[in-house]
Amino acid sequence: MEENKAEITESDQMESTLTTHQVPKRRQKGGIITMPFIIANESFERVASFGLIPNMIEYLMTEYNLGLTKGNNILYLWSAASNFMPILGAFLSDSYLGRFLTIGLGSIVSVLGTVLLWLTAMIPQAKPPPCNQLKGSCKSATTAQMALLVSSFAVLSIGAGGILPCSLSFGADQLAKGDNPRNARVLRSFFGLYYASQAISIMLAVTIIVPIQDHFRWKVGFGIPVILMFISAVSFFLASPFYIKQKAKKSLFTGFAQVIAVAYKNRKLAILNKSSSEMYHRGKNSPLIAPTEKLRCLNKACIIRDPKLEIALDGSASNPWCLCTIEEVEELKALIKVIPLWSTGIMVAISFSQSSFLLLQAKSMDRHITSSIEFPAASFGFFAIITLAIWVALYDRVILPLASKIRGKPVRLGAIQRIGIGIFLSCMALVVSAMVENIRRRKAIKQGFINNPNAVLDMSAFWLVPQYCLLGLAEAFNAIGQIEFYYSEFPKSMSSIATALLGLGMAVASLLASLIQSTVDNLTSRGGKESWVSKNINKGHYDYYYWLLAIMSFFNLLYFLAFQCSLQVTIFL
Repeated sequence: MEENKAEITESDQMESTLTTHQVPKRRQKGGIITMPFIIANESFERVASFGLIPNMIEYLMTEYNLGLTKGNNILYLWSAASNFMPILGAFLSDSYLGRFLTIGLGSIVSVLGTVLLWLTAMIPQAKPPPCNQLKGSCKSATTAQMALLVSSFAVLSIGAGGILPCSLSFGADQLAKGDNPRNARVLRSFFGLYYASQAISIMLAVTIIVPIQDHFRWKVGFGIPVILMFISAVSFFLASPFYIKQKAKKSLFTGFAQVIAVAYKNRKLAILNKSSSEMYHRGKNSPLIAPTEKLRCLNKACIIRDPKLEIALDGSASNPWCLCTIEEVEELKALIKVIPLWSTGIMVAISFSQSSFLLLQAKSMDRHITSSIEFPAASFGFFAIITLAIWVALYDRVILPLASKIRGKPVRLGAIQRIGIGIFLSCMALVVSAMVENIRRRKAIKQGFINNPNAVLDMSAFWLVPQYCLLGLAEAFNAIGQIEFYYSEFPKSMSSIATALLGLGMAVASLLASLIQSTVDNLTSRGGKESWVSKNINKGHYDYYYWLLAIMSFFNLLYFLAFQCSLQVTIFL
């Protein structure tokens, strides 16, 4: 018996030893190894996407024979869809698909979108014939031709909706390790690298893809984004075995909907002035005892009416559509609180969306750097990007220390102050745009080009640089200020909403920009008059249009100042 015992023990030890040697150690997932693949996916997607945008109005006007207003309206709707879809993508990612699957599907759909757009350039039957310059007649695109074009834009927007809201968070998932004391530093480095790669991608798009479109036209110019988007998708899937893939959980958007629905159901429920903390439903380990007094009508969503029916054994709500937590109520209140300030950014985004007018202006002006080197008309956006990058790089390291040294005490601009400065700068950019366009138009008429919008004036296109620099500064102040303000006002659980709000603001701005331009076009072209936003840049009055936007931007500044005053009064009280 003892011999048998010894044999069993020996065999167990041998089996254990064999198992140890034969079964490989489980590979740890996530970490720095995944970063190049995630950043490459986002970077190639950004180069491809931003490489398509600057020259697109020219493509629509020359290849599809569209007027400026109609072409711009299509681009505004494309921009609106591209900025709205990431909100839907974030919801699907958080609630159902998870970040890995959402990015993967978005990458595949983006490849399909670029292929469809490339086909509009490759297939002659996909667009109308060129205009007859002798007869002055242009044939409009057929329904099928427009359907293919619009489908490509729609598919690209859906693809962007999968990639944009998830890439940064997915990268953070790979690095976030609660037991690592250097975790915060690693994440900061990743965020810096991520945003630097974004800026570099946009600069590459403007300085490389756009000139290729100018010189080799659309077949090559749209073909390169197809290749880049394909590389973007492949680079993401290559590292699939190494990724940490978080499972989908409840979305914040679902929580907002539940709070509104439950508060409406309980609208007739009375709230006592001296209510007990036990009457409110708290989340697990929640530090909150009772909801705040602001927007009290929403507090009805977290009132417990019948604990036996509404509270499960684990302390959670039996039905989240009948009872919400205090945290969910306060999260919705935090979102509602920032809406007035968020709305001031819409007009700023409208001022950023006038790139089509700036492209036509640049094409009508002398763009020569030397006698043999010409700056691409669609690449003037480079000056806005480089201004933004330089300001962000110098703001904390040079400008604030220098200002503090001059004043003799620490100088720091708050988030709300920076948002206001951004609004003011965007207004000034529109004023400068109106003044430069007025000078350009008078020169065009004086040089006899009023009926020739394709003529190049004896006026340097680099007159447009100051307004681009002002727009870059406006974005540096306003957009970054908005994100900082949202992060300071929102609980940690709502950090992803900050970027979603910026995207939503740009989506609303695109729709309003389309409405404004269409209204101006309809009103100013009545009685056979030439529209302010005419296809013929020399006959139209783009300067008047810029002045109109500048006036609207000024009223937006007044609205912001009124909001700031009301905020200070609230804090004082």
